[in-house]
Amino acid sequence: MQATPTPLAGIGLKTVHVAQILRDGAAVDFFEVHAENYMVAGGPFLRHLEALRARWPLSIHGVGLSIGAPGPLDEAHLERLQALLERFEPQWFSEHLAWSIHGGRYLGDLLPLPYHRATLQRVCEHIDQVQTRLGRRLLLENPSRYVAFDASTMDEAAFLTEVQRRSGCGLLVDVNNAYVSAVNQGCDAWELLGALPPQAIGEVHLAGHRREVDSLGDPLLIDTHDCAVADPVWSLYRRLLARLGRPVPTLIERDAEVPPLQALEAEAARARRDLRHVAQPQVWPQPHPHPQVEVPA
Repeated sequence: MQATPTPLAGIGLKTVHVAQILRDGAAVDFFEVHAENYMVAGGPFLRHLEALRARWPLSIHGVGLSIGAPGPLDEAHLERLQALLERFEPQWFSEHLAWSIHGGRYLGDLLPLPYHRATLQRVCEHIDQVQTRLGRRLLLENPSRYVAFDASTMDEAAFLTEVQRRSGCGLLVDVNNAYVSAVNQGCDAWELLGALPPQAIGEVHLAGHRREVDSLGDPLLIDTHDCAVADPVWSLYRRLLARLGRPVPTLIERDAEVPPLQALEAEAARARRDLRHVAQPQVWPQPHPHPQVEVPA
């Protein structure tokens, strides 16, 4: 009989919290850091991360590989990434299904790509290169999207599923990204979350978003990571866990308007409670409602 995975809830490590965490500890199960913030030769960032790594597991999350870009991957970036992973031996490593480099220039954002045969082939080749070079499995994260491409011939679930099947990578499911994309494109987030291969899902991200309206007055959500996780995202998360039937390491993301550490610990504790429920399904309090598409006031 296979043991149920341990419920693990972590938070993104923020510089403003480091001294407090090293002094007093933190009520979380792991920390996640952005790889590009630690691709340096030395200094306090690396010393602090070494001290944290001695006490907690790490998840290293890349934001600069540009896996979906048409050109070749940046070999120098890969080399620095490999050195970082070998130094800190994180529990998980992830990147985005996105592109951010064109003509040798970094564009400063994670941009979506059309889902068709050519981009599928390119993404699979790049993931194969990354996994071969790093000698470890990559978790690929679904992006937040604000547009849909006429050139797409596959939906996002079919694209991610085929990438996973061909490359053998895992999936990082960002529930907030799925919700933001669904509202912005007038569809149901569960069409993505419920169609992904459950056995491939190795980590979950939860984050906050801002509610706006576009020039036509339609709902527009911005993936800002500057506020607490919204209720519809929590509902989708619980529904995803119920489908998986097992706890999956879950991260609370906050990259702007960073609150006191205790606020992030509280959100991680909420995620851990849901993870424990799925580890012990008899204690699920009640069926969770189907999340409704959020309409700005």
